Amino acid sequence: MSGFSPFFQSGGLSAITKNIALHVNCAIIRHAQVQKKCTLIYTNIISPIKNMSMTTSPSAVAKTMSGAEALVQSLVREGVDVVFAYPGGASMPIHQALSHEPSIRTILPRHEQGGAFAAEGYGRATGKVGVCMSTSGPGATNMITGIADAFLDSVPMVAFTAQVGTGMIGTSAFQETDVFGMTAPIVKHSYLVTDPNDIPRIVKEAFYIARTGRPGPVVIDVPKNCQEALITPDFDIEMDLPGYQPEIPLNKAALDAVIPMIKAAKRPAVYAGGGVVISEASDLLVEFAERAQIPVATTLMGLGAMPEDHPLSVRWLGMHGAVYANNTVNEADLVLAIGARFDDRVTGAVATFCPKARIVHIDLDAAELNKNKRVDLAIKADAAQALGYLNSRLAEEGMERREYAVANRPEWFGIIETWKKEYPMKHELREREIMPQQIMEELYNQVADQDPIICTGVGQHQMFAAQFFKFNKPRRFSSSGGLGSMGYGLPAAMGAHVAFPDKPVIHIDGDGSMLMNIQELATIHIEKMPIKCIIMNNQHLGMVVQWEDLKYDSNRANTFLADPSVQYDPTHHTPSALYPDFTTICAGFGVKCERVIEPSELAPAIARMLASKEAYVLDIMVPYDIHVLPMIPGGMSYRDVLLERIAGDGKGRKASELGKEIPSAL
Repeated sequence: MSGFSPFFQSGGLSAITKNIALHVNCAIIRHAQVQKKCTLIYTNIISPIKNMSMTTSPSAVAKTMSGAEALVQSLVREGVDVVFAYPGGASMPIHQALSHEPSIRTILPRHEQGGAFAAEGYGRATGKVGVCMSTSGPGATNMITGIADAFLDSVPMVAFTAQVGTGMIGTSAFQETDVFGMTAPIVKHSYLVTDPNDIPRIVKEAFYIARTGRPGPVVIDVPKNCQEALITPDFDIEMDLPGYQPEIPLNKAALDAVIPMIKAAKRPAVYAGGGVVISEASDLLVEFAERAQIPVATTLMGLGAMPEDHPLSVRWLGMHGAVYANNTVNEADLVLAIGARFDDRVTGAVATFCPKARIVHIDLDAAELNKNKRVDLAIKADAAQALGYLNSRLAEEGMERREYAVANRPEWFGIIETWKKEYPMKHELREREIMPQQIMEELYNQVADQDPIICTGVGQHQMFAAQFFKFNKPRRFSSSGGLGSMGYGLPAAMGAHVAFPDKPVIHIDGDGSMLMNIQELATIHIEKMPIKCIIMNNQHLGMVVQWEDLKYDSNRANTFLADPSVQYDPTHHTPSALYPDFTTICAGFGVKCERVIEPSELAPAIARMLASKEAYVLDIMVPYDIHVLPMIPGGMSYRDVLLERIAGDGKGRKASELGKEIPSAL
């Protein structure tokens, strides 16, 4: 189009086309000779203009930009709407480019770890790729825990780390670290950009790798000179991943073999893990359970995959799971493990896990099959595809959906119902102390109908939240499972809120875990996030205290978090002895906080918190001598479950009185 005037090149196409077409029609009528000329006009002018208007867009025109701008535009093309990014010297060009891109919300966390956990919280809540960013050196190393956390829990994430210039790599330059090498064991893939022209392809590949197959984190390390270089990016470039094939054909023959196993089983059970949530297969799981009339136990990462108020649900199994969930799976004669990995916190002693069951293991990651537990039938398949096919086969067999058909398996269902009545989730009550379980029960009563997202730190509070809040939908429980990272909950709540600003997002934490990333209260305040936080404050590292009771005769070794120079009041009715003062800390961040001590104050305080339009923290004092029960000590079987507090402080039986040694699972 270089021979046309600027008017033709830049716009006005519709009007000019109509005018020329009008004159052409008149000319055709007037004279055949004019018709010939008009044909030439149409061929040489109108048709090219029309084609240009249909096929040419501003984005298709090659444009020179910096590597940093190309990176940001690549994010736009991936549909990224939020980035959690902390700037530094090496990453300034990217931040400058982000500041000019209105379609991406850039949130400044107050610590790079907080940014990584926030991106992870976003990814868990949505299933989309969370994005975080840091500068080089300490900024990058601060994100490593969050990257590892995403890796172990299969959360899609792309983490950008800035790097010193390519010419300085390997010279021990200021803030130079080998991020590529350090993160290699904890990512699906890593990139070190050496040619700025590769940025669009690398970003496209990174997002594809992060979200497909078994999701996970991808790291892109971008040297500063590659950010600043001027390039003409090709955003339509093809990916170059010859060895990565996440799409696999469904092994229908293997799945067909499952049907007669289901029909022959007397005591079948489903053990559903986080893979069911990741593959968006929750509805298919419910259908499968209802067609086959099989009880379902989930893992902690699978919470909500099966509605916990469904009659076929036995809630979740594992170290602190329901007794009836552990009994159901371990005493089944057929176990269908779907999207689970036989984690030690679930199996306990692997040799005694499901000792009399035939086990079918369905998992997308072939590396998980027969890794921790040898099974009878291992099937590499996506959970959604496998369940969808199994459901169609069950329908062909005439097995219709029914919510709960006791007549199908009267003996098995009767046994499970007996377990549910005999071993419910329960707790003690004290006159002037608030039990942590009471907090979750009251919270559930007040907010369950609002479809909240619950985020937690790591510790006793994490288990209490999972035990006493029923989850009926997937992606409503966000917690660090595989890595067990204290400090995860508060920044993860930021990511969940950004993803779903109209849902209540409630963060449950302990006083120790809360302190790990408490600086993110500043981000929450500045970004006006109405996140609600509940601190179960026992002035101790509660879970470690529980193990001190079990293993070390209740000797306290650096698990007391308050000021040892002040006389400690275990009832927490001496405010001056409480340390730290979360109400003062929160006030410094501009966040409302109130302390709750008396049981009678609990319900009204939670109501005030939920009614607030702003961020709100409840510092709720709870006893430190409460244990998370039930408990299957690490390395032991479901038959070794503890149902009472075992301690050496004179308030309970000592571990030595049990006649067996309690192995350490820490």
